[in-house]
Amino acid sequence: MLKAFEDFRRRLKFAGRCSNPQDLVKSFQNSDLITCPKLKQSRIVFNIGHNKYRMICGYIFKAKATLLFVKFVGTHSVYDKVDSCKVNMFK
Repeated sequence: MLKAFEDFRRRLKFAGRCSNPQDLVKSFQNSDLITCPKLKQSRIVFNIGHNKYRMICGYIFKAKATLLFVKFVGTHSVYDKVDSCKVNMFK
């Protein structure tokens, strides 16, 4: 598991500068943008370790950086049981 997340972190570091969520999703083909209209926010779901793990992140795009806020990390089967828009396991 640790190797899968280390590989993801390394790819994230070299993904290039992104100015919006769509750019970030394009940089990570194994990711999806989840729109949460009731909460007026969106989140990005990253598939990690050949889709064995999922990571849900909130985000903020700044002029020189993209900040990701990890909301959930778990296996694909656990991910299927959570609400992507409401989960916040590190609260």
